[in-house]
Amino acid sequence: MKLVQFFKSKTFLVSLAMALVIFIVGVVGLLKWLKVTTNHGQHIEVPNLVKLDAFQAEQTLNQKDLRMVVLDTLDYNKNYPPLTVLEQDPMAGSNVKENRKVYVKINASGYGKVILPELEQLTYRQASSTIASMGLKEGTKSYATFIGKDVVLEIYQNGRKLKKGDLVVKNSKIDFVLGDGKAGLSAEQLDIAPNID
Repeated sequence: MKLVQFFKSKTFLVSLAMALVIFIVGVVGLLKWLKVTTNHGQHIEVPNLVKLDAFQAEQTLNQKDLRMVVLDTLDYNKNYPPLTVLEQDPMAGSNVKENRKVYVKINASGYGKVILPELEQLTYRQASSTIASMGLKEGTKSYATFIGKDVVLEIYQNGRKLKKGDLVVKNSKIDFVLGDGKAGLSAEQLDIAPNID
């Protein structure tokens, strides 16, 4: 009975009204504060950074109160100038808030180099797929007398003989000297002594 009387009392009703006023003022104040701190309604259009060098891209973003973060320097793409932006996120034309990070990927200054694996004594098909997976291209093929058909005997680049462990620039051509499969085995190669009658 005392609890019901307390809920009907003037003290409780005044306290409840004050609590509601404080709650409403707090919510309105919080919403105003969030609007100011999150720049609600303010948008900055992300500029196109593709093909700009890193310095130009950073200056362009700084003028718009945006920040640049370099994610990666990709392999060389000959369709873009060296050390320029290849990709960006968010994309150009997107609307973002002030101080937003724009992530970019930069074109390398040139083709990288790869270490040549052992290719001699492989079949041409094996060697060809190996160099393709490394970003190298096939050059010319020539043949030399050898028992194995299409077995790699030697590899060259620009007239220079290559061997396992040599550094080769990606996207360059590798020339092959292959076996023609026309050589017969001599008695010495078969390790058989000739018949003496």
